[in-house]
Amino acid sequence: MIRTTRRGLMAAAALATPAIAQEAWPSRPIRCIVPLPPGGGTDQTARVATRRLSEALGVPVVVENRPGAGGTVGTEAVARAAPDGYTIGIATSSSHPVAPIFRRDLPYDPVSSFTPITLLGNTPYVLIGGPAAQANDWPALLARLKANPGQVVYASVGVTTLGYLLTRQLELLAGIEMRHVPYRGSAQVYPDLLNGTVALLLDNPPASSAMVREGKFTAYGLSRPSAMLPNVPLFSSLGVPGFDAAFWYGLMGPAGMPAEIAARMQQALAAAFLSGPGKTELEAMDVIPAMPTPADFARIVAEDSQKWRALAQRLNIQPE
Repeated sequence: MIRTTRRGLMAAAALATPAIAQEAWPSRPIRCIVPLPPGGGTDQTARVATRRLSEALGVPVVVENRPGAGGTVGTEAVARAAPDGYTIGIATSSSHPVAPIFRRDLPYDPVSSFTPITLLGNTPYVLIGGPAAQANDWPALLARLKANPGQVVYASVGVTTLGYLLTRQLELLAGIEMRHVPYRGSAQVYPDLLNGTVALLLDNPPASSAMVREGKFTAYGLSRPSAMLPNVPLFSSLGVPGFDAAFWYGLMGPAGMPAEIAARMQQALAAAFLSGPGKTELEAMDVIPAMPTPADFARIVAEDSQKWRALAQRLNIQPE
């Protein structure tokens, strides 16, 4: 009987250990991988979110930028991390619904390789141009593009990104053709926009709107209304109906991360951003807070995957 009792106690202790570990979380700093370089809208949104998350959890949440391949390098690092709640990553419309459209050899599965936490928010797209665009508004730019098919150069932050896919959609809807140059992040595009190396970029407003207001870039049209660029017209009013997509920023952990940890993060972020100063802070960056539950975020990723795959088929884009 004594031997049986000891075994029972040992078994009970073994079963209790994971629960104790989860209850102790977080007991040390959390790493948040941002799959794009510093300075762009994704990085800015990540830093706001991680600061609020750190305040809520009582431990540092440290941003680590891991750019490359349109965001897939850093996203792979999240997928390969230990699922202990101490490595999370910024997910985007590009890294999850769109990347599989372009790459057969994607080193992660956008669904099964991750534990959804929450969708942080949505932001519109704005078409911006530098001196090489040689146009002060959309009608003038459209006329130039139609007169010079395949000659005006546009940038993207990679061929696996939603921005690139939507630029291809804009070409289709507007009846234009441009020449593409990929970059690793929008912060690297801006100098080349200023010096005329490239003419155009379909961007998100958080990082570039200040340069538009300063007159360094021209904003030609928006996919959706922007608080940062209230005087820029919507493409729907410029004769390009249907060009109305938004880009989202989300948060994911590796597959196998405890659901309790994901739920705690989501609840902390919802409390921080759905009202009060946090909501105001994100909206001032042109990011409309969302903060759905992990299950709802997973559903959004699945729906977007289907929508963007249908667009790629319409554009005759095949994975490589």
